[in-house]
Amino acid sequence: MANTFAFAESRGGALRRVAFEAVSAARALADASGGGEVHAMLAGAPGIASLAGELGKYGADMVIVVEHAGLANANVEALAATAAARIKAGGYRAAIFSASAQGRDLAPRVAAQLGVSMAADVTAFELAGDALVVKHPAYAGKVIATLNLTGSPAIATLRPGARSAVEAARAARVESAQPASDPGASKLVVKEMIVGGGTKLDIGDAPVIVSGGRGLKSAENFKLVEDLAAAFGNAAVGATRAVTDDGWRPHSDQIGQTGRQVSPELYVALGISGAIQHIAGMRNSRTIVAINKDKEAPIFKVADYGIVGDVIEILPVLTAAVKEARAKG
Repeated sequence: MANTFAFAESRGGALRRVAFEAVSAARALADASGGGEVHAMLAGAPGIASLAGELGKYGADMVIVVEHAGLANANVEALAATAAARIKAGGYRAAIFSASAQGRDLAPRVAAQLGVSMAADVTAFELAGDALVVKHPAYAGKVIATLNLTGSPAIATLRPGARSAVEAARAARVESAQPASDPGASKLVVKEMIVGGGTKLDIGDAPVIVSGGRGLKSAENFKLVEDLAAAFGNAAVGATRAVTDDGWRPHSDQIGQTGRQVSPELYVALGISGAIQHIAGMRNSRTIVAINKDKEAPIFKVADYGIVGDVIEILPVLTAAVKEARAKG
């Protein structure tokens, strides 16, 4: 029996989906160890403590709340020192962070301060004796590496969407804590956070992603992609590297090995041939639907459902069908 630590990521005073995934993953590890507790750290500006109950819904037995005005923006130096101090004092068997932009910055700093090993971008894990065995995609997903972390604590960053957030409700205890270092004394100061896309749903959090490639023929035709995303109501728009390189879409929309890696419930690939670099960024999606006029396109090898045809002609029909289905409830 061993306790597990989870870092619950927030942004703008709200918990992110990856926070629930990290807590759920920690819950699974704690249960596998024989019934240990899950201690989740929630850090942010004063008032962030009001979110602690949400983490209890996903299996946190205790929520460590760190409130400080200097944590309103991502102060990675103060967060790393605080997380490292807590992990060391708590004697946790494992510590789970998200492989998000913030987690990729934070977790290695924590591992370095503790002098322990870390596995990045993990998609699966299990306890095997004294080791935490994790799976890590390599070479654009063509190889799945198995890593054994025998040190304690074992630190891992979980790929967003690799595991679903599963409710395991608990009446989480709340413990207040202070930052281990003064956020105001950090060498790196974040003055402002600007989230790309304005009010649009971030592709890292979206349950549905509608993504377009060069098969759409022009930037103007991406209006058809946006219409389909709007019809779903909970979808974000993505794109291939070729599209963003041509300036049809902003680079923040790029999905692939050199862009965002996503794992939505539904991924709709429109006019995308399926180059290995793009597939590396979306192959872990729960369900993949592809539309391409080339029946030999590689995208069909990973798709659960495929339509062979002209995407420009099919999109309006598909959008109308989605709207009709949603109207019927």
